Parts: sequence; structure tokens; C-alpha cells
Amino acid sequence: LVPGLVDIHVHLRDPGLEQKEDIASGTRAAAHGGFTTVACMPNTKPTIDNGQIVEYVKSRAAEVGKCRVEVVGACTQGLKGETLSEMGDMVAHGACAFTDDGRGVQDSGMMRRVMDYANQFDTVVMAHCQDDSLVADGQVNEGVASTRLGMVGWPAEGEELEIARDIALCRLTGCPLHIQHITTKRGLDLVAAAKAEGLPVTCEVTPHHLWFTNDTCDYRVNPPIRTADDVQALVDGIRTGIVDAIATDHAPHSEEDKLKGMAGMVGSETAFGVCYTKLCKQEGLPLEVLVHLMSTRPAEILGLAKGQLEPGYDADFVLVDLDTPYTVDKDKLHSKSHNTPFDGAELYGKVCATIKGGKVTYQAEA
Repeated sequence: LVPGLVDIHVHLRDPGLEQKEDIASGTRAAAHGGFTTVACMPNTKPTIDNGQIVEYVKSRAAEVGKCRVEVVGACTQGLKGETLSEMGDMVAHGACAFTDDGRGVQDSGMMRRVMDYANQFDTVVMAHCQDDSLVADGQVNEGVASTRLGMVGWPAEGEELEIARDIALCRLTGCPLHIQHITTKRGLDLVAAAKAEGLPVTCEVTPHHLWFTNDTCDYRVNPPIRTADDVQALVDGIRTGIVDAIATDHAPHSEEDKLKGMAGMVGSETAFGVCYTKLCKQEGLPLEVLVHLMSTRPAEILGLAKGQLEPGYDADFVLVDLDTPYTVDKDKLHSKSHNTPFDGAELYGKVCATIKGGKVTYQAEA
């Protein structure tokens, strides 16, 4: 029995892209993965950049959701990086944080304004760190992988430069900064230095960036799968406490979009099994560490009173089978999309039941 899992980085695609996912299917998949709370990203159509759309998502989730849905609003209108979104309006309607996830805020002056405004509302800014002028049309990690595949490279520096910039802006503004899906050793070193300085900086890693290296997986994801040294650095960062959270970046796409090169993979239903197998079974980390990364600490980052088995908290629980191996079958996933590289993987840590607020939202068949 562990606390209900909290995923602070999912794409529910609703409104506007319901052919890939909607709030009902996305939260159903999350419940099957042991999640009782998720935070959805704003890169929908229309973008979640005003209070009206925040209100739509929250009301729709209350109607059909299998888990709680927290809404992360856009930093800029339409994710274009040109005009501030209606941040105060979104906070008034329940937005818990801000990000331009999927693109990142390219202009440093705009990012400063975002952080100044977010700080007024006591909210965290979640940064998708990607320097478009370096990344351009990059598809896989720049180096041996991109050369072998004959594809445009996505250099590590395209991530690290914006991590360094945003940490500097955190220092300037005092606004809490959360680095999304960090993937490189040098990027993690920057976060470690910021923490040592006492800055309010946190970071997350994804299950797929812990599991795969660019020698073992050519799957298209943004940021790309990195080197074995980078993966080991992320695991070491978990051991030392530099990594604060594991988030799925659950990104459903149609098969047609994936064939066109769209980046992203679904992750809600495989996350706990992947992380328990990798971190606990293979790396020897205690289960308590994994629970902290997937439940307690993510909730703290967003200021949510979730993720603990303590009096006064919601009755959010997950029952997991830690001993019996199971095989991932993409055709049995409950997301509308089945774009996963974990198809056929043998994992431990199968979710048997999910309870949100004392009510069963998922129970495995006997």
C-alpha cells in the first residue's frame, strides 16, 4: 500500500485534440497507472491561457475524471512567447502553475516577466528548456545516434543553455522554478549548484529517460533519449536527492502523427512499473524513495496537500504487487493512443487497485 501517485506533467489533449486523448480517457489511463492526481499541460487547442479554459478543464474533470486534475496554465498567449497570458485570471479559476511546455519561452525578457508575475501569485514556473536556435529541427541526441541514423541532431547544449538562463532568472526574480524532463548530466549539475546556492529550483525526470539510452532506443521524444552517461547521472541524481520528482510527460499521439515524426510517448500506465523495476529492482533504491519521487515531493512542488498516508490527507491509495512480473501490451492500454516503446517489456510493480478519496477508480481483474 502506497500513497496515491501524483503526476505533475501530463498531456490530456482536451480541449481540441480529443482524437488523441480526452479528459475521460487520460484520467482513466492515469488511474490504471496508480495516479490519483495529475497536472495537465496547456498546449491544447485553444491553449489554456485564460480562466475560461481553466474552468472548462476543471469542470470537465469533475464530471468524467477518474483522478483529480490540476491545471497548469500557459505562460504566454497561444504559447507564442509574445504576450503574457491572463495569469491572474487563471489563478483565480484554479491554475496551480505556469509553463509553455512543448516549446519553452525563448525570449529572456519575456521569461523574466512571466516569473515576476507568477511570483506575485505564489506559483511555480515550470520550464521546458529548449533553445530553438540550437535545437531547430533536431530529432535525436546529437552525436553517435544522429550520425548513425542520418537524422538532425538535438544537442544537449540546447537544453542546458536554457536551464542556466532560467536559473539566473530565478535568482533575479525569486520565483520558484521547476525544470521539466531534465535529461543531461551537465543540466543536473546546474540544478545541483542552484540548490547549493539556496535558490528555489526543482527538477523532474521521466521514466523513459531513466530506462532507455540512445544506443537502445530510437523512439522520437522531446527532449531526446540521451547517452548512457546521462542516464547514469540521472539515477545518481535520484540517489543524492538532486532529482525531486518523476513525471511521465504522458504524450498521446495517433499512429499517423508518430509516422510523421511527432515527438512523445504515453506513460501513465507504465510509469510505476518502469521506475520500480529500474530503480528498486535493478538499482537497489528503497521503495520509500520511489514513493517520495512519484507522490510526496511532486505534490509539494505544486503546493498540493496530497501524497502522504497521514491523518488529514485525502484517502488516496494504491495497491501494488511488487513480486509478480508482468508484460506490457500496448493494445491493452487505456489511453486512446498506444505510442509506447515499452510494448513487450517485462516489469515488476503491477498496479492492482487505485483508490481516490476512498473510492475505487481502478481494480485489476482477478
